[in-house]
Amino acid sequence: MPKKKNIKPEIKPANEKKSSKSLIWKIAPIILLVAVAAYLFLPNLTTKNSEDSEYVFKKDGTLTFTDSLNNVKAKIDIQIAATDFDRELGLMYRKHMEENHGMLFIFPQENVQNFWMRNTFIPLDMIFVNSKNEIVTIQHATQTLSDQTYSSTGPAQYVIEVNLNFTDKFNIKVGDKINWSRNKPSE
Repeated sequence: MPKKKNIKPEIKPANEKKSSKSLIWKIAPIILLVAVAAYLFLPNLTTKNSEDSEYVFKKDGTLTFTDSLNNVKAKIDIQIAATDFDRELGLMYRKHMEENHGMLFIFPQENVQNFWMRNTFIPLDMIFVNSKNEIVTIQHATQTLSDQTYSSTGPAQYVIEVNLNFTDKFNIKVGDKINWSRNKPSE
């Protein structure tokens, strides 16, 4: 008869179980914090095109540029950024914009406005407009992917972002006016 081997069962120290549970409780809040931060700070809009992972234009209304005699200089379709989130996101992450498109930023109060081009790939002209719908400042040829600040020279309640050289092409100048309207909600 073969001799029985004396095999001792492996016994884990009691503190090892506590150690792994303690580690889980230390890591779980970090994982939760990372998940919440990703949800809050990574853009996630319904206007994102899943085919090419790019945000796309959503027509919210139209905007017309006129001279001091009310002669029309240009008319564009606009996407409106009226919430804090939409204003912060702006045209970031987009690769192109049609010539007849633009973004209208609406602020709750008229103030000197400051913009930058962080995460913005499209070269733009920025048009700053006061509460009387008069253009007060035009920033031409803004630098893409930059934290450089572009400011209005006076109080502005609206900012329109259009493609680079749009203002030159349509002779848009300080003192010209804008008129805009929202699309009616679909029923």
